[in-house]
Amino acid sequence: MNQLKPIRTGYTACPHDCPSTCALEVEILDERTIGRVRGSRENTYTAGVICAKVARYAERVHHPDRLLKPQRRVGGKGDNNWQEISWEDALDLSAEAFLKAEQQLGAETVWPYYFAGTMGLVQRDSIHRLRHARNYSGQFDSICTNPSWTGFFMGTGSMTGPDPREMAKSDCVVIWGTNAVATQVNVMTHAIQARKDRGAKIVVVDVYDNPTAKQADLKLILRPGTDGALACAVMHVLFRDNLADRDFMQRYTDDPVGLENHLRSKTPEWASEITGLGIEEIENFARLVGETNRTYFRLGYGFARQRNGAINMHAASCIASVTGAWKYEGGGAFHSNSGIFGLDKSEITGACMRDKSVRHLDQSQIGRVLTGDAEALRHGVPVTALLVQNTNPVNVAPEQRLVKQGFAREDLFTVVHEQFMTETAQMADIVLPATMFLEHDDIYRGGGNQYILLGPKQIEPPEGPKQNLFVINELARRLGVGDKPGFDLTANQLIDRMLKTSGRGDLESLRGNRWIDCQSDFDTAHFINGFAWPDGKFRFRPQWTQSAAPNRPPESMGAQGPYGQLPQFPDHVSLIEEADEKHPFRLATSPARTFLNSSFSETESSRKKEVRPQVMIHREDAEALGISDGDLVRMGNERGQVRLHARLVDGVKRGVLISEGLWPNHSFIDGEGINVLTGADCIAPYGGAAFHDNHVWLKL
Repeated sequence: MNQLKPIRTGYTACPHDCPSTCALEVEILDERTIGRVRGSRENTYTAGVICAKVARYAERVHHPDRLLKPQRRVGGKGDNNWQEISWEDALDLSAEAFLKAEQQLGAETVWPYYFAGTMGLVQRDSIHRLRHARNYSGQFDSICTNPSWTGFFMGTGSMTGPDPREMAKSDCVVIWGTNAVATQVNVMTHAIQARKDRGAKIVVVDVYDNPTAKQADLKLILRPGTDGALACAVMHVLFRDNLADRDFMQRYTDDPVGLENHLRSKTPEWASEITGLGIEEIENFARLVGETNRTYFRLGYGFARQRNGAINMHAASCIASVTGAWKYEGGGAFHSNSGIFGLDKSEITGACMRDKSVRHLDQSQIGRVLTGDAEALRHGVPVTALLVQNTNPVNVAPEQRLVKQGFAREDLFTVVHEQFMTETAQMADIVLPATMFLEHDDIYRGGGNQYILLGPKQIEPPEGPKQNLFVINELARRLGVGDKPGFDLTANQLIDRMLKTSGRGDLESLRGNRWIDCQSDFDTAHFINGFAWPDGKFRFRPQWTQSAAPNRPPESMGAQGPYGQLPQFPDHVSLIEEADEKHPFRLATSPARTFLNSSFSETESSRKKEVRPQVMIHREDAEALGISDGDLVRMGNERGQVRLHARLVDGVKRGVLISEGLWPNHSFIDGEGINVLTGADCIAPYGGAAFHDNHVWLKL
């Protein structure tokens, strides 16, 4: 009688660019095959809940279109003609091209370009070790977090906050600037638990009536980039109606009197004109948070996608200091816990080899860099060689026409290490197949929670794909730096040494425990002993360019964008790309539920759920333009135009357009994707990319 082979459970962590960093349980069917993926119930943040796209991860691991063999371009760039070659030949050709480029123009002509296709500290960040060993151009990481991190840090002085699990102990959870149902589902787990257990109210502040807003008790749908005006009006009401905690502010904040005086003119009527919200909506929100001590402000990465995002994040975070919500369990403001982990990555990144005189190039301005813009190049040599890992800039970067023009240069040698033949890989000279997270060892930390999590290898990869670390170490050997520190170490050795150096135990103990809970004690997390500035005060008056920040540009780059226009106190400052006569609409390119940036757009189940590229239009705006539901429309600005289908909705303000999901460029009628419309101008004060901040015209 045949017996079924028992299914083994593998324990790991989600590698994708999401604050939840879920602890996972994976069915291991055999040495190369997985089944279902579930969230760990034992992990108190994941709490057994994961997003649908990761639950279907077997579809991605075993996808028939995975890259399996190294490829060499044959013919013109972008023609998608390839010749299969060996790993040895692919790495040899890549190293030879890098050395040739260096000999002609110097080491800075080579640019290792990466980002967060994996959040694993070894597989993601080892590229820096090669960068520093060869003095290749540095990368200023501007594309994701800077405005929101900077704005939050300017108030608290720290990228920490109340335990995210405390949302379940709140009486009011304000989810502001994040569609958590789509982008970090565990926020909803804990918020809904508070509603069930405590009758807590859930408030959602966003630019459209998305799935998170549909679960709210109070939803505030405002115009993009106007969050600061809402925050100021809320604080105006708190002062006006004696709902402000003056004792808390006197002890814990820098200038409450100055703030109150500044806010006297920031009335709900004033904010209503800017935000499009009703006066009563603003008043009701202010009273709710003012009368509910245990109010938890969960502030998301939507703030990072606006040209005035740092201002808006700071303004929103100030509310908890006006109400004194920090004093209570289940109260305060939270954006990221990235400051609690204390992991020393210096050996992984090769920090000891870094030459501070080497230039940094802004990752968001890759289009300008590759098309020879002198300012983007820091007035240095052109980039003639690229190594790309963990990102897909031909799809995800702003100013797509410039990006594609740059990648099409015949004098640019490009190596792309990828899991699928992305649109960036299609423009490469050499394509190397990459492993997926279950096929290599790594370690992760959860910015949206408090865990360091181990991600050990669970299955063997198909024949062909190699891990990032292999590529970095093998290139280092061929480039003559393989004998430098770190290049002889395995992923597990790097993990073990980092944990020991950081005082976080060792690999063996982490393997047994699966994760480390790094959450600070209540008083530290809630700043009961003072905020993280030298005077212990929360700053209502931020020092925008004179103080530290989590991802401050190197001194050679300095402050970014129109930083001279940043306000002294919380305010609405019109640094956004305002609508005008030629561009009467504001466009936000928001995340889709079943895509994650450009990842998962290759899986059939995700594509079926998202249907096709669409733009959401208010019904009255559509009627005025003669547009019907499903019509093919044109949308454009000074950077270009795209064609996609109209979807008529009620849940946006008039004059606001929403296009969900980062579809591949080839999914659009004309082969040009939504980031054709996105600018790459720097966000004040420390950089960023304004994906949700585009003025556009709209036509049939």
